[in-house]
Amino acid sequence: MSETISWSDFEKVDIRLGTVVEAEAFPEARKPAIKLRIDFGPDLGVKKSSAQITVHYDPRELLGLQVMAVVNFPPRQIGPFMSEVLTLGFTDAEGAVVLARPDKPAPDGSRLM
Repeated sequence: MSETISWSDFEKVDIRLGTVVEAEAFPEARKPAIKLRIDFGPDLGVKKSSAQITVHYDPRELLGLQVMAVVNFPPRQIGPFMSEVLTLGFTDAEGAVVLARPDKPAPDGSRLM
């Protein structure tokens, strides 16, 4: 069971919607991953992320998809790549990551409510 948090704890996590504008294989990563550049709109701009999503996604099919990411974690060095946001997903029955995405389009930069 998860630990209970307060509403103010939840408000500290800044989850935003963005559109993937670039995606490429990341062969230098220890675990298979894809390097993403995600546009979070005019206020946040384009941010980089490394996502372990290679089982279900090919870099070419990610272009133009809207995804959710935590944008207020500190940047994290992953091999030669600096990941600026944490792209969100869920594990399927086999443990592979499926991206967390909205079912309808919304403006880039929109905050999860």
